[in-house]
Amino acid sequence: MRLVSFFCFILLSPIGLIAQTLQDLSFGTNNTLEVISWNVEHFPKNGSVTITKMQQIMEALDADVYALQEIGTPEQLSDLLNGLTGYTAYHQSVYYGGLVYLYKTSEVQITNIYEIYTSTSDPYRYNFPRKPMVMEMRFKNEDYIIINNHFKCCGDGTLDKSNSYDEEYKRYHASNMLKDYIDTHFADKNVILVGDLNDKLDDAAPNNVFQSYLDDASNYRFADQQIAEGSTDNYSYPDSYWLSHLDHILITNELFDDMENSTSTTKTIRIDDYLQGGLNEYDADISDHRPVALKIMPSVTTSIIIPESEESTFYNFPNPFSNSTEFKFKALTTTSVIEIFDTRGQLIKSIKVNAGETSQRWKTEGLEKGIYLAKRMLNKQTIAELKLVVQ
Repeated sequence: MRLVSFFCFILLSPIGLIAQTLQDLSFGTNNTLEVISWNVEHFPKNGSVTITKMQQIMEALDADVYALQEIGTPEQLSDLLNGLTGYTAYHQSVYYGGLVYLYKTSEVQITNIYEIYTSTSDPYRYNFPRKPMVMEMRFKNEDYIIINNHFKCCGDGTLDKSNSYDEEYKRYHASNMLKDYIDTHFADKNVILVGDLNDKLDDAAPNNVFQSYLDDASNYRFADQQIAEGSTDNYSYPDSYWLSHLDHILITNELFDDMENSTSTTKTIRIDDYLQGGLNEYDADISDHRPVALKIMPSVTTSIIIPESEESTFYNFPNPFSNSTEFKFKALTTTSVIEIFDTRGQLIKSIKVNAGETSQRWKTEGLEKGIYLAKRMLNKQTIAELKLVVQ
């Protein structure tokens, strides 16, 4: 009897009931690209409490890119960013609940970020209450396009194509306009479309605002389709009354093979499982939406083999420098590129190096003082890099 009582005490003691905390969250790895879409409702929903918890969550998840929705002012974003190590942010939209990218500067190199469908003369502009934000980026020498969105909310579940004020109509046209844009501008690119799209994937065809993608299955796939068709426990919008999966990640066929890798995955991050107060605490302090996360492991890694006689020796002189510097390197038998990035990972200059060339002079042309990174690239892979100091 004493033995049974002692055993019960161990099970019921605090040691036996240790719960998971935010520090126990994990997702990112060194070899995969992670993109997390997250509507952080009315950020910061509970002031500094929201900011502190989000910093803990984001550091623990360790994703390469966070595509956020409903961020407030640039000052509030700065408060969040100041507590994160190794990340920088891009925030452009002046609309309510702005769209934001946070990304790892050590892993992600930005080539361009911009909004689309911004024309005030466009009769369909009201289909986008927040203008889609496109990020063209490079990760491990592979180019990707990420499009962050926050579609119109609400509605009655019925798509009325004769009523331009219908909420489903607005989402339907926004969805089709984005597909047209991808088909036109990024037909052969690795595209990842994310965001709070405010509608379900499993509606019947007459009311499905995403039907154009579903009908084009050879070119598009919702990476979170299995979440929409699975247990409601993993829905991104866990409201007790409107329980639904509204936050989506769409990929183009250039990424289909990568998603077949056993390491690749899409999942809803149930952060409420890591809070003592569960879903009530999460809703009060952070958001009414859970983040949806994509992890991609490239299916094929192409290695560059450079003959020993052509191994790259890459340096510049002078360094530090003010107005110009000269890059020196061994000649290659094919064209290469020197790409120069700032500390945020933003690509600021691309210099073509022809076969047989051994030097290139670069004029900074009024570039701000600071630290920059130069990479010599061959077939989109880095073969040498060096630090530049502009003074």
